[in-house]
Amino acid sequence: MPDHKHEHKQGPDHKQRQGQRQGRAPRSGWAAQTGVFLAVAFLAAGLCGALQPATGIPAEVLQLTQFGPALAVAAVALLWPGRIRDRLTGTLPARSNGPADHEARPPSGNRAALLLTPALITALSAGGALLTSGSLPVIHPQALAHPLTLLVTAQLIGACAEEIGWRCYLQPLLRTRFGPLTASVLVGTAWGLWHVPVLTQEPAYAAGFLTATIAMSVILGLALERVRGNRLLLAGGFHTLVNLGMLYVTDETSPATAPMAFFGAACLAAALPWIASARRAATTPDRITAATAHGPR
Repeated sequence: MPDHKHEHKQGPDHKQRQGQRQGRAPRSGWAAQTGVFLAVAFLAAGLCGALQPATGIPAEVLQLTQFGPALAVAAVALLWPGRIRDRLTGTLPARSNGPADHEARPPSGNRAALLLTPALITALSAGGALLTSGSLPVIHPQALAHPLTLLVTAQLIGACAEEIGWRCYLQPLLRTRFGPLTASVLVGTAWGLWHVPVLTQEPAYAAGFLTATIAMSVILGLALERVRGNRLLLAGGFHTLVNLGMLYVTDETSPATAPMAFFGAACLAAALPWIASARRAATTPDRITAATAHGPR
């Protein structure tokens, strides 16, 4: 029988410390951390957007609002310095801890599939536009005023500035309280609402965009669920490829509702295989369980 006296003697502080050692945010802290992160992310993005004209940086090259989530992570790190390390685990390349660590890693095919998914989203979006309008709004790289190398580099920097907040900090934080799918939907909703100017468009346009952010967040959340290194580069690479597809193929600058509706539908279609794969993995026993299922009792 458990020693209830000893358990009572340890008190809630001991349980809280034990929860921290297990990588869980204390119940009294995760909501506050989420609230501070979101508040700073929204405010910082607004301030950065207001400063953009003064910098002379073209918005098609880099939008300073993208640094809002990164600044929010910095703010949380100042307020909760002892917890930021756990939340950002796996953001950068990780060293291998031997065969056990190698066994725990997801198949490399998942990472390849993640970086190929933006091509699927772009193709589905373009296909929808082609079926309805009979033409594609494809922009030749030389038609833009800036070199392709500069655009790709700037897009990657901006995407990583966002993803260090959304997928590298907020997703792991919410995973301490919710399952991977629920956490991904919550992050995607916050990510979509964070794009405040989009919400001023027609309701169908805003709905298509919000569908896209939630679906892409689900893809990223499920794909990175067991990834222990390079999460930032993987999420940033996915984000960059989607942005480039929107820039060169789907005409992201158009205020028309149809292209955004197709984009949202394309993201949702691309997310369905990831959801199905996650459900199969959840119902498939691990190798030890499968090997001993019919063994001696």
